Amino acid sequence: MTTLRVAGVDASYGPRPVLHGIDLVVPSGTTTAILGPSGCGKTTLLRVVAGFQTPDAGTVELDDRTVVGPDTWVPPERRGIGYVPQEGNLFPHLSVGANVSYGLPRAARRAGTRVGELLELVGLSPELARRRPDQLSGGQQQRVALARALARRPSVVLLDEPFSSLDAGLRASTRQAVADALAHEGVTVVLVTHDQSEALSFADEVAIMHEGRFAQVGAPTEVYATPADRHAAAFLGDAVFLRGRAEGTSVATALGRLKVHQPAPAGTVDVLLRPEQIQLGTVAPGRPCAEVLSTTYFGHDALVALRLQGDHTVVTARIHGTDVPSTGAIVGLSVIGEARAFSPV
Repeated sequence: MTTLRVAGVDASYGPRPVLHGIDLVVPSGTTTAILGPSGCGKTTLLRVVAGFQTPDAGTVELDDRTVVGPDTWVPPERRGIGYVPQEGNLFPHLSVGANVSYGLPRAARRAGTRVGELLELVGLSPELARRRPDQLSGGQQQRVALARALARRPSVVLLDEPFSSLDAGLRASTRQAVADALAHEGVTVVLVTHDQSEALSFADEVAIMHEGRFAQVGAPTEVYATPADRHAAAFLGDAVFLRGRAEGTSVATALGRLKVHQPAPAGTVDVLLRPEQIQLGTVAPGRPCAEVLSTTYFGHDALVALRLQGDHTVVTARIHGTDVPSTGAIVGLSVIGEARAFSPV
């Protein structure tokens, strides 16, 4: 197993800078998800690590081996890195087996045993080896692409939005099959995605990227519950922002006085809550209340848009799917847990 270290990486396309001093450590055998919107530099970083793009500055190391540096450039085929692109990019004129074995030594290709092992590893029947890629579903094609990436036993695997083109049900099952296969092989993994739930559920660590820089890097529970700034908070999951006035360990808001995660400077602040922190109940004296504007139903839960009575602020609450209120109803509100306070923008 291999630890991936990226230090001080700058990269650009012509005169346009894309990455700015990127630092990242992915410990051996773990998975890090790089999460961010399109165009923020996620794929560029993956291309630098894989060897498909030369950075303007910085180093990339695999354990103690430098593959990118001021006087070092190791070509992609000698880095021991597997790469799974967004669409899989299987060779349409080759069978599934030939796709998986592509790049293996000739003797290994003739034996064929590695192909069957890899197909089973990613949850596919070895009998599929004789089929063409266009005879497989999208999820099956992505699993074949992973099997091909694992064929040469890489120490690091890079996944570039590998599930984005799949429908929701197929995406979940394929993601789990891929996660199981990677865990079995014990490789170090970097996943690029713009899907928040995918990053939180798939990775040991999440790196939130914004305009070519990391806004925050940490465990999924850490970056979700204690975001470093407004951008990280807003991008990683639904966020409710309120204007408030901080006084030590609490802040006064339209939802009442709330405890904050850490003391905030006295004065006006922006307050972050997650929708699941806002609880609906009965109207009672002294309790904040709101009118139900709309609901978005997901089955297991629902998002409820609410207009606070008094200052008309609109907030969103996440509730259980069996307790959806009707539009126009007046409900009481309460908040559980601690809020986060940020300097106002």
